[in-house]
Amino acid sequence: MVKVQLDQVAMRRMKEDDIEMVKALIKEGCEGTENRLILHVLTRPLCLFILAVFSSMLRCLVHSFVLTLAIPVFLLIVFLKITMPRSTGVLGSVRPYWDYVGSSYRGTVDETLPNPFSGITSKTPGPRKPRRRIAPKDKGADLQAENVTPEREQEAGQIWVAECDGEILGCIFRESEKRADVTRICRLVTGCWYRREGLGRLLVQGLEQREREAGARRVYAHVPYPSKLG
Repeated sequence: MVKVQLDQVAMRRMKEDDIEMVKALIKEGCEGTENRLILHVLTRPLCLFILAVFSSMLRCLVHSFVLTLAIPVFLLIVFLKITMPRSTGVLGSVRPYWDYVGSSYRGTVDETLPNPFSGITSKTPGPRKPRRRIAPKDKGADLQAENVTPEREQEAGQIWVAECDGEILGCIFRESEKRADVTRICRLVTGCWYRREGLGRLLVQGLEQREREAGARRVYAHVPYPSKLG
């Protein structure tokens, strides 16, 4: 696959029509995270040492060498599967769920993030492809009927999406302002990393530049442990 040209990427606020596409992108990004986390825990030196100790203790009860190795690993995997938190909202956010409708942009003119790569190449962009849509679920009509007040929009935060050729390639979540001079980023999602290298860095740089220009003195991100492994 050809890598995406970063100078052709447009970054803008998410609209209600983009909600299902953003959710699908997040679901795709979370696939396999649980298994990667379990594999990471099992391969840590401390974990291997503890498993070796338990295997040695089991040798007094079980005469099969294979079982003494397999039983502790199996029990640990079951324990991790049961106790591993499954967030219903956004990893890194302080809230249990994310208000997608409230964080949708409703202005007539798109809010955009600066792209430092635009204008670097002299490549003439081709005709734009029509945007791909994901059919909304039955509750889509109820979402449009929701009353979104300015207070709800302020509390919901913002979602910025990276779009190229009518396809949403990634998104970044910015929490609502608790302090006027502090901005907190709580999630960054990109799809197909092998052809979209540098897209996540572009989203972070664009949002950080915008917040700095708006007067924020500190822009930081909370990176949860599963995301560090992914």
